Amino acid sequence: MKQRVGRIQEKLQAEGIDAIVIGSPENRRYLSGFTGTSGIVLITLTEGLLLTDFRYVEQAKKQAPHLKVVRHGQEVREEMALIFKELNISSVAIEEEYVTYEQYGKYKDEFGVTLEPVKGWVEDLRLIKDQNEADKLKQAVKLADDAFSHIIEYLEIGKSEMDISLELEFYMRRNGASGVAFDTIVASGQRGALPHGVASNKKLQKGDLVVMDYGAVFQGYHSDMTRTVAMAQIDDKQKEIYDIVLEAQQTAIEVIKPGMTGIEADAVARKVIADKGYADYFGHGLGHGVGLAIHEGPRLSPNADVVLRPGMAITVEPGIYLPEWGGVRIEDIALVAETGCQVLTQSSKELLIL
Repeated sequence: MKQRVGRIQEKLQAEGIDAIVIGSPENRRYLSGFTGTSGIVLITLTEGLLLTDFRYVEQAKKQAPHLKVVRHGQEVREEMALIFKELNISSVAIEEEYVTYEQYGKYKDEFGVTLEPVKGWVEDLRLIKDQNEADKLKQAVKLADDAFSHIIEYLEIGKSEMDISLELEFYMRRNGASGVAFDTIVASGQRGALPHGVASNKKLQKGDLVVMDYGAVFQGYHSDMTRTVAMAQIDDKQKEIYDIVLEAQQTAIEVIKPGMTGIEADAVARKVIADKGYADYFGHGLGHGVGLAIHEGPRLSPNADVVLRPGMAITVEPGIYLPEWGGVRIEDIALVAETGCQVLTQSSKELLIL
């Protein structure tokens, strides 16, 4: 954590800015280790502070020993203004993607400093996972893998999508997850054409393909996986679509490596689907970064020119979605390695007919 703060101080020095205010929850946790819901990390050229209220002072001292913990009163802005005055701070960087227009106005009125909107300072550091982060990510992935093994024994005709969603959540929470990574997607039959078809009251029917996209949170780190299964039977069209998506996913995994751009990775899978005649039915990017947030950098998409580097955690999730028919998506989490990528998700991708 101390090294992370040091990297931000180097950035301040290089940009000629006196301090930065970090309020976004993921960035705050990345720099401090603090898991409370209220707090500001304030980093100057010479020190790091964590401002929080009465409820969290003792927790903050334990979780962020490398930062000076400051208890603020009713308004954290008042404490920040005092600190800026005491330390003769004249320029302050703020997170342009997090600070609202209302907050910006209040900061401008109350701080008496020059505000410098900045983007990506902490997010760029978060792109590369260290070993501790990778270990937490692996635990989150294992929770999701174990939940898949559980849920395929639970699925049966007549169960509702909501039943399945709740069972997945209960299982992961019972086994160590602090929560679900996002609203669980369970989309069966024609609803499978909805890439973000959050679970409904629809009941599973014979011949349905069931898309399940879900994840667990473990010590702040998110997993994300998708599997598609069939209920009782499968027809030729369903098998064709499944095989195309699986080929696209496996082909991408085989070629993803450091130095490749997000555009290039996406294009590999997209070509497989396009060559089979379904280009118009793969309407989202191949994947995204994952970590303290369920969606973070890097992206794998037709306009993502980021260069992949070892230590980046990504999803690989091609899909085909046919209106009034259904859809198929298959998704794994992988770590970009020195020479390729290491797939963390271990659940079978064999087409299961339950």
